[in-house]
Amino acid sequence: MNINYPHSIQNCLGEKLTFLSVEKDAQGDKVIVENRVTPHHGPPMHTHYLQDECLTVTSGKMGYQVLGQDVQYAYPGESVLFKRGTPHKFWNAGEDELSCTGWIQPANTIVFFLSSIFEAQNKSGKGQPELFDGAYLLTRYAREYDMAEIPAFVKKTVMPFTYFLGRLLGKYKHFSDAPEPLK
Repeated sequence: MNINYPHSIQNCLGEKLTFLSVEKDAQGDKVIVENRVTPHHGPPMHTHYLQDECLTVTSGKMGYQVLGQDVQYAYPGESVLFKRGTPHKFWNAGEDELSCTGWIQPANTIVFFLSSIFEAQNKSGKGQPELFDGAYLLTRYAREYDMAEIPAFVKKTVMPFTYFLGRLLGKYKHFSDAPEPLK
């Protein structure tokens, strides 16, 4: 997937994410991001197994939570760091648009993955990605990303079966330039 920066994606839930640039770094490429989230929206509980994510609130009120911990809030000028392997979520906890800047490091497949997730959400018209695309992304990239709110049985049985069925039905031609999953 060849990407020109800045690269913006938007889902049907009111999240807009712009990948501004990629900075070279000894610890791996760092994707510089800016996001805007409408009130009461944000990504569900998720994990990036291989990346750290840092967000600094520029306007609005961000609610955030690490799995098993209490809800916390960040305000303009405050930063939140989500370490790799830590299930977390964040959302717009205010009544005005939430705006943040930040980074994700190392970049790995994050731009492709999030672009594809947003596109699959737009296909379905809801927070849950379109069935076959969701199964493709969450099965193929299971060593890199996880959605904590999906039951284990669904992740271990239903999604791999749906992914297999999608392959048989030719549902994944639009993923022909997808990056290889990291090992």
